[in-house]
Amino acid sequence: MSQYKAYIICTTPRSGSTLLCKLLSATAVAGKPESYFHLPSVASWTERLNLPHHQIEDDEDLLRAALTAIHKLGTGSTNTFGLRLMRMSFGFLMQKLDSLYPGLPGDRARFEAVFGRTLFIHLTRGDKVAQAVSRTKAEQTGLWHMAADGSELERLAPPQPPRYDPDQITHHIKELIEYDAAWTEWFDQEDIDPVRIKYEELSAFPSAAVAGILDRLGLDRAPAKGLVPEVAKLADETSRVWVERYKAEKLAGSCFDRI
Repeated sequence: MSQYKAYIICTTPRSGSTLLCKLLSATAVAGKPESYFHLPSVASWTERLNLPHHQIEDDEDLLRAALTAIHKLGTGSTNTFGLRLMRMSFGFLMQKLDSLYPGLPGDRARFEAVFGRTLFIHLTRGDKVAQAVSRTKAEQTGLWHMAADGSELERLAPPQPPRYDPDQITHHIKELIEYDAAWTEWFDQEDIDPVRIKYEELSAFPSAAVAGILDRLGLDRAPAKGLVPEVAKLADETSRVWVERYKAEKLAGSCFDRI
């Protein structure tokens, strides 16, 4: 069986996906995975890619041009395409792929019509409270990612001090659980046995996690050796206090008492 031509990291916010994407990119053999389909708008995809969408009047031609450009960008100088796909971005993307490939038997076939034989990776985070706290803090402070040297890597809003908000944390916990369940249901529906990676394992043993993915892709494991994470953890003392406080106040006897 030939090696995979692509992989898709199926995940949720604050799962360690940015860390995994940067590690895979750093191997120089596994493409450049990013959230190329993050926003539910073909125009947003083409604008990010600097495609002359105003010169392409036909919607189908515009979509095909976007997919071609994204495939090239996500492959880089390698032979493997990489993509990070958040669950909330999934529905719109599949709607568009279905419009191009209406006669195919399912979503997996549509992905492979675009990207070739595809490996699916399910990246999750075991501690949903910590994940929800991380997302809450990112939304409140505007800082989503920080480089290993301490510089800001991604900021989406002006700096604001974080404030403990149990309702916001609860909302994110429920949403994250639903997203993970939706991915699992989709894997079963499409008869997919994904590579399963936990944030906790990725964070503790990043090189081993990447080596395992390269192996499954049919690529040499050697480029994973000695990889140094380019992304710093944002979890701090405030995060620890919030997690402990939430678990003490909200989880005892609740439906979330095992997360």
